[in-house]
Amino acid sequence: MNLTSEQLCELSKLAIEAALDAGKLIQSYTGKDLKQQFKTGASSKASEVFTEVDLKAEKIIIEKLAPSLNTYNLALLAEESTDDGLRHHKQAFWCIDPLDGTLPFTEGVHGYSVSIALVAKNGSPLIGVIYDPVKNDIYHAIKDQGLFKNREKWGFKHESEDKTFYFMCDRSFHESANFAETKQFLETLSKELKCDQLKVLHQGGGAMNAVLTLSQPYACYFKYPKATLGGGSLWDFSASAALFAEAKRPSTNIFGEALDLNRKDSTFMNHQGVLYASTAEISAAIQEFHTLLNS
Repeated sequence: MNLTSEQLCELSKLAIEAALDAGKLIQSYTGKDLKQQFKTGASSKASEVFTEVDLKAEKIIIEKLAPSLNTYNLALLAEESTDDGLRHHKQAFWCIDPLDGTLPFTEGVHGYSVSIALVAKNGSPLIGVIYDPVKNDIYHAIKDQGLFKNREKWGFKHESEDKTFYFMCDRSFHESANFAETKQFLETLSKELKCDQLKVLHQGGGAMNAVLTLSQPYACYFKYPKATLGGGSLWDFSASAALFAEAKRPSTNIFGEALDLNRKDSTFMNHQGVLYASTAEISAAIQEFHTLLNS
């Protein structure tokens, strides 16, 4: 069966409750000394670190969403759990990152969140929920029903006094060999857009990087493709892709094509990269630069 608009609305309410419950747990650990654990096979420190909070938050979310699995014929994919492959057989699946940005969380800096999405079997996002425990803001989107911030319609002004061009990037990108060349290109693009300055932010997780990009008139967040596994995972981008879709802002792979949010052979996004931008013009310029960079 296909999920109706009413069913998607009900499922979004469930996801919001789950995100808020997990967020309360995360808030209760803020400022506490946590023992860091490390995953094997991760491509960067940011992606390999996890804590007991990640595990407890995921348990809270799964318990909240569990009744919906049979009722709506859904699968579940969560960062701290084993992928059972059912996401390729059910009509849709929950995609959960219980604590996106664990590293900034352990450092006590803004940029971490709870991220929950419902993704159709064909890889298109149906629901996206991102909760920011620091600012107590919750963002959500429902396919063809709009974009919301703190449960109210979230719109954007076409003009803004802030003429800063924001470049959100992961720490691993900030430390990569082609970062300097990329930054130089973005400085040139910033001037072409008549922005006052380019500001680079590289402390947050993928979900909050996307939200910050969405919040600004001039901003981008992207990851180049790479041969090795990594480059973020499905749960890092599924919820924000739903937000961008409802905002009518570009969220694609680095080639301008639809994100592969139900990849069959892996949960990683390294094969096509990721590109979020506040405008189609910025997105197209980055795609062109990537082509030139690899020509």
